[in-house]
Amino acid sequence: MSVSLPSSAQTRAGKPVSIVLVHGAFVDASGWKPLYDKLTGDGYEVLLVQNPTITLDGDVFATKQAIARATKPVLLVGHSYGGAVITEAGVDPKVAALVYLAAYAPDAGESAFDVASKPHAGEPSAPLLPPQDGFLLVDQAKFPTAFAADVDPSLTTFMAAAQVPWGLAAVQTKITNPAWKQKPTYFMLTTQDHMIPPSLQRAGANRAGAQLREIQSSHAVMLSHPDDVVGFIEQAAEAIK
Repeated sequence: MSVSLPSSAQTRAGKPVSIVLVHGAFVDASGWKPLYDKLTGDGYEVLLVQNPTITLDGDVFATKQAIARATKPVLLVGHSYGGAVITEAGVDPKVAALVYLAAYAPDAGESAFDVASKPHAGEPSAPLLPPQDGFLLVDQAKFPTAFAADVDPSLTTFMAAAQVPWGLAAVQTKITNPAWKQKPTYFMLTTQDHMIPPSLQRAGANRAGAQLREIQSSHAVMLSHPDDVVGFIEQAAEAIK
């Protein structure tokens, strides 16, 4: 026997979609706090992935652990390098759709490094330091303007000092089975991005057949435009049947 809940009970039961947030390189899951607060306040179950960013396989494993904990169909959201992670992890059958935020969306046989190495004349590149002991960092002095020029400098200066090294085994490992070939896909492109050039974002979004939205934002769009990002994510969540 099926039972219809009254609207107030439906609200208490929460939304019928779980949202899993996957951060990118050089940062950790704490950067999702503005989105976490808004999405949970709107009734969504939100799970946060704490990527080690040492190897792609390790980050995919961490993401699949979060997917397994979700109690409802999953909307999988990836920022920056997190886009490569959700591209590989998103084939999980619990994942209903994908959202890319200023992200890499590699194809099969392609890594984040391969995407970043494509021509992007006239657009800035991420100010990375030479690899050391198998890891990358952003030049600390250039991090605030490159990563988040439209965010409070006191926060971005701290983020620069608190960087998490990005392992070459995460950067250079190639995707095997891109989830965007199988799942509905949404892409928010940041037009003022100095970490992942907008032209490379657009090419990835178009190749994935994603529903595309452009926003005048730095790379750290979840910090500079949280309301817009929440609206974009919730639009994708509401389309899940």
